[in-house]
Amino acid sequence: MSCNEDRILAGYVIETPLDPAAVAEVMAGEQSCGTFTRVAGETDELRARARATVESVRPLDEADRPSLSNAFLERRGVQGPWRRARIEISFPTANIGANLPTLASTVAGNLYDLGEVTGLRLETLRVPAAYRAGFDFPRAGIAGTRRAVGLPEGALVGTIIKPNVGLSAGQTAELVGRLCAAGVDFIKDDEVCADPAHAPLAERIPAVMRVVRAHAERTGKRVMVAFNITGETDAMRRHADLVEREGGSCVMASLNACGYSAIQSLRRHTPLALHGHRNGFGALSRHPLLGIGFQAYQTLWRLAGVDHMHVHGLRGKFSQSDAEVVEAARDCYTPLARGSARDDTVMPAFSSGQWAGTVPATWEAIGRDDLLFMAGGGILAHPDGPAAGVASIRQAWAAVRAGVPLAEQARQAPELARALAFFGSR
Repeated sequence: MSCNEDRILAGYVIETPLDPAAVAEVMAGEQSCGTFTRVAGETDELRARARATVESVRPLDEADRPSLSNAFLERRGVQGPWRRARIEISFPTANIGANLPTLASTVAGNLYDLGEVTGLRLETLRVPAAYRAGFDFPRAGIAGTRRAVGLPEGALVGTIIKPNVGLSAGQTAELVGRLCAAGVDFIKDDEVCADPAHAPLAERIPAVMRVVRAHAERTGKRVMVAFNITGETDAMRRHADLVEREGGSCVMASLNACGYSAIQSLRRHTPLALHGHRNGFGALSRHPLLGIGFQAYQTLWRLAGVDHMHVHGLRGKFSQSDAEVVEAARDCYTPLARGSARDDTVMPAFSSGQWAGTVPATWEAIGRDDLLFMAGGGILAHPDGPAAGVASIRQAWAAVRAGVPLAEQARQAPELARALAFFGSR
């Protein structure tokens, strides 16, 4: 079902020993105008105007045991089988307004605690164009990020500051200088390094931007640095202002740790590109019958106005399957609402164990290079140094765009050959 002009459509997978259709009605009532019983003032007119509506219920499989414990059902001696179903519920936009925390509370709030379910996961979230227009849009997105780094085509090759923590502001700047000289397009702080005592942002931002500006003056190459300014809202705004004054183009925030309101406040305050880091998403997504799927997750954060979204990487070091990574990237390329007058697509950031050898799988799956291809060890651990690491990745992208196997390309690309020999044997 597509969105009506005045309704938000949420898709769930549920598990219950009860009738899934009846449980869906409970969900709709609980998250709109109802509770476990009809109350005074809950008139037919009010229900017609404000109640959520069950749009579909599609049975799936059954299980012999529940996925999650449930004291409510245990007290009542309710037994299985535990039925699973996909359901869609639509919510009136008028119930919520352009209020992102309340939207999240409506579609992904107390539902997880319902006594009727032994599993519940929000999978999809669709919003109508008029509703989407009431929220923030990316300031840079794909096209703006390309303009900021002066790269109209080709994958943006990026890396992460390593060691993650421990470097002083001066040492960080020195490493950034080496990475700029190596030819990267994008550098970001690690998510665990924001404003540490050994490299406070007040010192690190000016130190890093001095070498970034010097590199640009020397070569004409503008490297985008995503400074991790995760913190209290006023501090994030203050640090974003410092990045802007120093000539920077991007800031990064840990989305789950900061929360919707803080990210909205940051977006509205700064014109800089906002790099959205999803660390902690695994806690929300890894169980197939609990939490939230990436399509719904990225919808909420894109309504906050981020420009880049992490999707992890193909054949990477984390738990996500390649199929999940590919689907997440495609979600980033998909407009949130059909018929929207503005482009709200965002740039996916591929990371986690990426190197030249993972480029073919990425190209084959995505078929485009509007992405951040971020390699930490794949650049910094290249046996011939960071410049060779960057070169190997660019050589791999050139090969896949030309339809040439990496082994063949490596015959005339020594950096790629060394990468294949070094990383491919690990």
